[in-house]
Amino acid sequence: QRATKTIPIVMASVSNPVGAGYVASLAKPGGNITGITIQTDEVLGKLIGILHEVAPNARRIAILLNESSSLHAAYWAGAQSACAALDLVALRVVASTPAQLGAAVGEIVSQRSQAVVVVTDAMYITERAKLQELMQTTRLPVAYALREHVVAGGLLSYGADLAANFRHAATYVDKILKGAKPADLPVEQPTKFELVINMKTAKALGITIP
Repeated sequence: QRATKTIPIVMASVSNPVGAGYVASLAKPGGNITGITIQTDEVLGKLIGILHEVAPNARRIAILLNESSSLHAAYWAGAQSACAALDLVALRVVASTPAQLGAAVGEIVSQRSQAVVVVTDAMYITERAKLQELMQTTRLPVAYALREHVVAGGLLSYGADLAANFRHAATYVDKILKGAKPADLPVEQPTKFELVINMKTAKALGITIP
């Protein structure tokens, strides 16, 4: 966005592009950026609710956040609100670089967390194997926004299908190459959300999935 205001940019999976300042609105982007949003900040409450169903005795929920993300404040506010509604305690834990993941997991344990929610973040996805390895040492149920974490061994996820979004982003490229302006192409939200559960991980944690 800083590099160009004229070359079209297509988002494949961006959380809250309005809040991040990429577009004026979903219906009328207004600039050179359009594409698909995954609105993970909006479904965070649902993810926390599912984790509560799976681990009803867990009252202290660690929320892993990347402070370098423009959405970390929205994620934290949403997590606090969802936890309060369920009479749970939200514990703020920060890891903004790969080097901080180990310390963050240590803090999760020292804060006597009983379950963990990992918000959507590009760094967490890139480091998902290392993150899962560290989380495994806690023996806690961990919920993620994206299925890629569950494929890596995490317990469960609830969110949009990233692969489907990337495929659909190609239709935007096609329209733009045929003359459409990004400013006139509404940003789309996913219509398909999936709950993914790793039964092997659930069994290892002694969790019965209802």
